[in-house]
Amino acid sequence: MAVTMADISHLRKMSGAGMMDCKKALEEANGDFDKAMEIIRKKGQAVAAKRSDREAVEGCVLAKEDGEFAAIVALKCETDFVAKNEQFIELTQDILNVAIAKKPASREELLASPFADGRSIQEHITDRIGVTGEKMELGFYEYTTGVSTVSYIHPGNKLATIIAFNQTTDHQVARDIAMQVAAMNPIAVRPDEVCQKTIDQELEIARDKAREAGKAENLLDRIAQGALQKYFKENTLLQQEFIKDAKMTIEQYLQKQSKDLTVVAFKRVSLNVD
Repeated sequence: MAVTMADISHLRKMSGAGMMDCKKALEEANGDFDKAMEIIRKKGQAVAAKRSDREAVEGCVLAKEDGEFAAIVALKCETDFVAKNEQFIELTQDILNVAIAKKPASREELLASPFADGRSIQEHITDRIGVTGEKMELGFYEYTTGVSTVSYIHPGNKLATIIAFNQTTDHQVARDIAMQVAAMNPIAVRPDEVCQKTIDQELEIARDKAREAGKAENLLDRIAQGALQKYFKENTLLQQEFIKDAKMTIEQYLQKQSKDLTVVAFKRVSLNVD
């Protein structure tokens, strides 16, 4: 049967696929929309299998908070051109909305979660692969929980942060902390959360530098401990200098708002951004 432009446009709206792909699918399906959709989906599966060994280094990173829960998702692709596509960003936002609604405990659980049409997020990603011809994958899913939360998306959709607090606080204060994490990339909230492996590495680096500088062997441990404290100040959130006022630390800034206010957790996800 003849395929009309109206049929092609309707399938394109349903699937997001290109005009020619829709035309070919409808012709192959003899005008049956369900069969045509299945043809387009199988194409996505075939492209996904073909490009499975490719590296997806670009993408879109979005974040959102909802009371006590906040989440980040990063949908990855191969090129910046696709990453900036409106439908790609919309798919990322749809995935994030499901994460906020369902609060899955893992990336795998999120991928298995359904959209409104009953099909899983993974199936929708595969469909989109067929449309663009690029590898796509849900690169990151992170979440935090606390008495209150905040999210921040850096312009360009390549970097986002989420923060959880032990108390409710002013939104601008919370946003300041989220921007601090985005800008300064701390590795932990406080020193006691830094892993022992990192501590041991920093101590050894400091001892080696002191030896190279000709320091006495009996002074090396003291020098290394001093260097470790400097490392904590630069790399743990509460001890970092506040980017808006270097005269105070983040901990001091929070305590100006409320003496017991603190950060209980944060997450930072970036693609091609330091």
